[in-house]
Amino acid sequence: MTRPVPVPDERSRPFWDAAARHELTVARCSACRRYAIPPDLSCPHCGSTDPGFVFEPVSGIGRVRSWAVVRQSFLSGFTVPYLLVDVELPEQAELRMIGRLLDGPDAPVRPDSPVRVAFEDIAPGISVPAFALAGAA
Repeated sequence: MTRPVPVPDERSRPFWDAAARHELTVARCSACRRYAIPPDLSCPHCGSTDPGFVFEPVSGIGRVRSWAVVRQSFLSGFTVPYLLVDVELPEQAELRMIGRLLDGPDAPVRPDSPVRVAFEDIAPGISVPAFALAGAA
């Protein structure tokens, strides 16, 4: 079974192009300079309706805020169980991203576990950001 692949639109294309290069980027509002995941039609921080989001590289490190083990998938191509993590990135307070933890569903994850970005190559030229435990910081 093949996994679903992202279908970039005009707003998300820079993110997916960077991911294909194994580079994690986040949209930054040109008006207030705050990050937004995902970018929307307006900035969730300053309310600008013309945020001019620009995707900028970020460190790719973070800390686990929460996690869940997925035991049933309703999409083809996902082997269950797998672990999803809610990661806070250090570039901005409350800047959070959800991704698969590649260490597996039995990984010794705890609140504040350090993680680093990793990429799953799911099709030629298509990579999805995920995370891996980074060990003691």
